[in-house]
Amino acid sequence: MFAEFAFPIFEQAIKDYHVIDDVYQPVKNPYEKGTIEYLLYAKNWVDTVQWHYEDIIRDPQIDPVAALDLKRKIDASNQVRTDMVEYIDSYFLQKYNDVKVKPDAKINTESPAWAIDRLSILALKIYHMNEEATRAEATAVHRAKCQEKLNVLLDQKNDMFTSISQLIEDIEAGDKYMKVYKQMKMYNDEELNPVLYQNKK
Repeated sequence: MFAEFAFPIFEQAIKDYHVIDDVYQPVKNPYEKGTIEYLLYAKNWVDTVQWHYEDIIRDPQIDPVAALDLKRKIDASNQVRTDMVEYIDSYFLQKYNDVKVKPDAKINTESPAWAIDRLSILALKIYHMNEEATRAEATAVHRAKCQEKLNVLLDQKNDMFTSISQLIEDIEAGDKYMKVYKQMKMYNDEELNPVLYQNKK
């Protein structure tokens, strides 16, 4: 069960990040480089840092220069996130390379790695909603509302475990096939973003 295997790695990355809780801290990936565990931990670390970038940039008192610098960091983080999803899909493509796809096989709306990406974000939502549901200085009403939301997120986690497992089982059986589209991000590309290529003139 790949989702059940990945989720504790995501939780570990989130927990490790919050020991220092600083977007500029170095990542200390405990897994061996080149393994899928290493990749999953690194993927969630990027998501966790970006989660906190997004918190910081919403500070109404943020310095405009700092905000611009942070916006560029978020753009760069988005690109890294996309690249890492594609690396995870490469893992699945290689793993199921020899599967005989059935003639009536169907394609899914998202690849396994993009489903895993959503699971990584869900792990962050669960962590932070649990913080709010148990925050001592918050009101009882606030904690109760957050607990209700947390219950929904935990239900969603179980549904995602099931749906990701079903998708991977279908790929293993040849009932579904993978087709990976390289993400064609345009906003950082000097050849595709009009603002960038017009400034080159």
